[in-house]
Amino acid sequence: MCQIVGIDDAIALAYLASRPDVEAVGLVSTGGNVDVHAVHRNNLALAELLGTTAPIARGAERPLVQEPMYADDTHGPGGLGHAVLPPTTRREDPRSGAQLWVDVARAYPGELVGLVLGPHTNLALALEIEPELPRLLKRLHIMGGAINHRGNTGPTSEWNIAVDPEAAQRVLAAFSAAPHRPVLGSLEATESVRFTQRELDRFGELAERTGHPVAQILVDALRFYFEFHEADGLGWSAHVHDPLVTAHAVTGGFASTRALAVDVELTGTLTRGQTVGDVLGRWGREPNVDVLTEVRPAEFIDHLLETLQTGLDRTVRPDHPVGG
Repeated sequence: MCQIVGIDDAIALAYLASRPDVEAVGLVSTGGNVDVHAVHRNNLALAELLGTTAPIARGAERPLVQEPMYADDTHGPGGLGHAVLPPTTRREDPRSGAQLWVDVARAYPGELVGLVLGPHTNLALALEIEPELPRLLKRLHIMGGAINHRGNTGPTSEWNIAVDPEAAQRVLAAFSAAPHRPVLGSLEATESVRFTQRELDRFGELAERTGHPVAQILVDALRFYFEFHEADGLGWSAHVHDPLVTAHAVTGGFASTRALAVDVELTGTLTRGQTVGDVLGRWGREPNVDVLTEVRPAEFIDHLLETLQTGLDRTVRPDHPVGG
């Protein structure tokens, strides 16, 4: 079960579709980088191109409390940079994103691995419907937060948490009762995965070798992502967050973990949305997450490209022209 948003989420979705040992049983379109309707259109089109048959539900239109924030400067006005997706005939699931979380968790009790690759709004709403979700899921993996690390939204806040801090706080609190701690891929881990021109060239080679339209979509999306990072003073490169968390959820590899008590700041005038990790144990709380650490980025990037190469070669190529 996965909820997805933008450019690096699209790479994560292609990775999941390229793994024969992974069955996606539900996808939730989550607003954040762009509005939920644009995200939903992208997800329907990508799923059709990738041959992903999992139900795809539209998530909530706004966060629990605050007004929506968008990052079209980072991900492009359509959510996938310069990529142009073809029209799709793929139908959406009529359920809400929150209801889909609940239904698939109930259908696969103790078996389902959850992936939150965007804001936590829909999972927080799902917890209102089914408070037993933390015990129904096998494990939850989250991309979000920054523990003793600069933010990428505010000075101390990471985007997925900052979009809906109340939802993130509710999810972390609820999953404190889960049999297995959620795995948190925060910025100090995911920003170690930095694509340069070498990786962009490798994605271009992937598109040429496979001829798969999704490979070219990823190239066009990444070009925009590189342009944003350069304009933001980070050079011609891109931090690619979600695929690392996704690959770790699937394989257990490419990083270590350490147990930590983590909470979300909701009221700070300068630090709202910050994920605070109690490294010194001052709160006296038991750890509630396992934080990714000691990432092996080169090993992960090789694995990602090899998986996409094999998977997209195997995936049936739809007869859709793709431009960008």
